[in-house]
Amino acid sequence: MTVPVLNNRAARHLFLAKHGLADRPSGPGKGPDLEAVIGNLGFVQLDSVNTFARAHDLILWSRRQQFRPKALQHLLHRDRQLFEHWTHDAATIPIKSFAHWRLRFARDATRMEQRWKEWRRGDFMAKIDDVLRHISDNGCCTSGDVGTDESRGSGGWWDWHPSKTALEYLWRSGQLSVVRRDGFTKVYDLTERVIPAEHLNRRHQEVDTIEWCCAGAMDRLGFATSGELAAFWDHVTPAEAKAWCQAALAEGRIVEIDVEGFDGKLRRSFAWPDAMDLPVPAPTPRVRILSPFDPALRDRKRAERLFGFHYRIEIFVPAPKRKYGYYVFPVMEGDRLIGRIDMKRDGDVLAVRAFWPEAGVRMGEGRMKALANELERAAAFGGCEQIDYAESWVR
Repeated sequence: MTVPVLNNRAARHLFLAKHGLADRPSGPGKGPDLEAVIGNLGFVQLDSVNTFARAHDLILWSRRQQFRPKALQHLLHRDRQLFEHWTHDAATIPIKSFAHWRLRFARDATRMEQRWKEWRRGDFMAKIDDVLRHISDNGCCTSGDVGTDESRGSGGWWDWHPSKTALEYLWRSGQLSVVRRDGFTKVYDLTERVIPAEHLNRRHQEVDTIEWCCAGAMDRLGFATSGELAAFWDHVTPAEAKAWCQAALAEGRIVEIDVEGFDGKLRRSFAWPDAMDLPVPAPTPRVRILSPFDPALRDRKRAERLFGFHYRIEIFVPAPKRKYGYYVFPVMEGDRLIGRIDMKRDGDVLAVRAFWPEAGVRMGEGRMKALANELERAAAFGGCEQIDYAESWVR
């Protein structure tokens, strides 16, 4: 049987449409509109690096340029339409998904009990009851409010004091929830005080959660291998995703296709049967500055296959060995990644240090104007009153 081929251009268009990067970034960017954006993405990764804007805020601004950070905080902490937990990293997740996280809670608890005893300082399990009692009696708390008699380590994740580790264990296992953040510090409370009852009391069978995860990942990726489905939420195992694909293929729910990469190579993948027939228009040609943690780029290998764009964060690379910079932002134009930009908010100034076009990208007058327009929009979003361009900033 001949396997249909999804050419690279069509694959990029489908992928970007699924990730909310095909249409103009218009819309109110708050309330139900913002909730829908996050729901369509599945989750938005949270990150503390704030050279210009935090990753989660920039991800949402790239799709709704009227978005402002308070709108996300309202959905999370006031309206409880979202909750914070773990996918491949800390993330903000639609509250409607909460019941499916119970599988994650149980699996994370087992994993932590087995591994953290060896990795962490002190016997954190002995602090579980004390921490729960403290929160039950005194209300929500941060890691600074517990274990006040315990010595503090260097601050690395491997050297938390035992009560801080207990807090993290209780959050990851679902017994505590993040009620809010003070700055970027998590404030924890008992889950039954945080999660609305209709979601708190809902339960799903394991098989139903595996189905939800795999089908939901396929919806949001457009096409995927079983490994990519498993990695999307980092929720089900590769073996479970592989079994789901085999069963869904046998039932005719999904089909095999070959997806053409940027280099012309084909990669066997799975897709819904109508994936080849969906009318997907070309993305709007505007220039967008993206977060390094944007959902379209989270899977670095997939992004490189589709767009020919090799990206690595150099935060942990010694400065003399960095090729680009501490924290550079990918730049997209239409369905292409055209370069990366080193910029930083410095008070009320957006300092643009360098822009590196991708090979074969010519920075003509029109493209330079489009990039300048996006930088002006970014400056407004970041509360900057002016833009300072370094000399010879286009490399």
